Amino acid sequence: MDRRTFLALAGGAGAAAASAGLFRQWLEMTPAVHYPGRAEGHFLREGGALPAPSEVIETDIVILGSGIAGLAAAWKLGREGQRKVLMIDGPQPFGNAAGGHFGEMAYPTGGYYLPLPSPESVHVRDILFDLGIIARDPYGEKPYYDERVILHGPAERVLFNGRWQEGLLPTDGVSAQERAEHARFFAEVERLRTLRGSDGQRAFVFPSVSSSRDPAFDALDRITFKAWLDQQGYRSPTLHWYLNYCCRDDYGIRYDKVSAWAGLHYFASRGGQAANAGNGAWLTWPGGMQAVADKLAAASGVRRRPGTAVSLKRSGAGVEALCFTLDGGVARSYLVRARKAICAMPLYVAARVVEDIGAYGFDAKRHTPSYAPWLVANFLMKDFPRELPHAPLAWDNVVCQEPGLGYVVSTHQDIRVTPPEKTVFSAYVALSDRTPGAARKWMMSASGAELVALAGADLTSAYGWKFAACVERVEITLRGHAMAAPLPGFRSNAGLAALREADGPIVFAHADLSGFSVFEEAAWWGVQAALKVLR
Repeated sequence: MDRRTFLALAGGAGAAAASAGLFRQWLEMTPAVHYPGRAEGHFLREGGALPAPSEVIETDIVILGSGIAGLAAAWKLGREGQRKVLMIDGPQPFGNAAGGHFGEMAYPTGGYYLPLPSPESVHVRDILFDLGIIARDPYGEKPYYDERVILHGPAERVLFNGRWQEGLLPTDGVSAQERAEHARFFAEVERLRTLRGSDGQRAFVFPSVSSSRDPAFDALDRITFKAWLDQQGYRSPTLHWYLNYCCRDDYGIRYDKVSAWAGLHYFASRGGQAANAGNGAWLTWPGGMQAVADKLAAASGVRRRPGTAVSLKRSGAGVEALCFTLDGGVARSYLVRARKAICAMPLYVAARVVEDIGAYGFDAKRHTPSYAPWLVANFLMKDFPRELPHAPLAWDNVVCQEPGLGYVVSTHQDIRVTPPEKTVFSAYVALSDRTPGAARKWMMSASGAELVALAGADLTSAYGWKFAACVERVEITLRGHAMAAPLPGFRSNAGLAALREADGPIVFAHADLSGFSVFEEAAWWGVQAALKVLR
């Protein structure tokens, strides 16, 4: 954002002087910037020499990676009584489920909510019941959830044509013809939600490997979501904006890049209900998915150790993993020997770490998914900016523009008579307006002011110069390879299928095995990996 644009947001010449001062203050604000994995990756890519291992650690099972897949594997192993397990955290504990704190105020740096699990997602219901998030009747049609984590209203709003309105699909000021297209699309979603293929399986379910492989549905994976919408005669600009937003929000890429199968799966796969919440409700925490990650780690009883794996190979009847840590640029290494290893890391990393990964049927050049970059900014707010009329501040607040994905209010679940003195606004940006490579290059070179300007674009659109006056601190997390992007053809990726079937001293567990990054998929592959190594 340039100076002239910012000042225009101030609302006229009368506020120009105050706006200019706040704009200078805004530009001078120095964010704390975190780029998980960057230091470790650069160290290895630039040929940094590792010293000889300072120790050798013996265990039965080693889990490399502490994201949701690794944590779900540890949880399942612990539930089955396996205690000789060691988890190597990776460059950031909990990965995309990580969060942070401003003092006592928690905030997310990755995922921040979980939809109600559908009946097919038995593995998710198992986890949530064991963690106390489902209070009772976990396998019934409508489980009863912990009231504290069910999203309170108002849930979401969108800023469209200068006015806030409830929900994320604009309807106020939208023609009857467009609204009819909205209704037609959601009627089609309801049809697809229960549709079964010639193999008897539902078309779209979690885990995605249980979805029908009827050729008619597989054909959706050969075109983009936008192409499918065009084929079906959807022309509504607001519907196209909304569906593009949903793809950017869940997959990190635009709807003219994402597979039509993935685009429809987003809507037709989830049908979870609750005894104490409406259909389509969400579960959320002030610190996002960090709360679930913490509970999983505690419930598993797994021993954890800081470090990043640089190599994983078979050794005799077992495995060896060489790991290292960086402290002030100084590397230290250690060796882990185990009977079995669960490789719970992104595949672009596993392709470099697992010795001879091609022997598993995975060709790194042909089978590694494309990855979408993300930026997450957390603004510590010393005050709440004044709201426009029409719709009150919600949990999720979206501006009808790109590349921002809006902002989430961390204290939304905090039930009080009066609002808290401070809060955290967590702004999400999918850099989908450029290629992933260009986005990562920009992340590497962007100044603090440039990062803050992009991270705050939706907030300044919503509040103008008044927003800057309320900000106390900014923490920005850059995720250059945040999530695998489900491009057309991803369901027929032979390399992913091969790694899903791998069963020996080394097994694999990550949402990347499905080709797209969501909690249900990561947890599924973690549980499946645990079952394999228990045999």
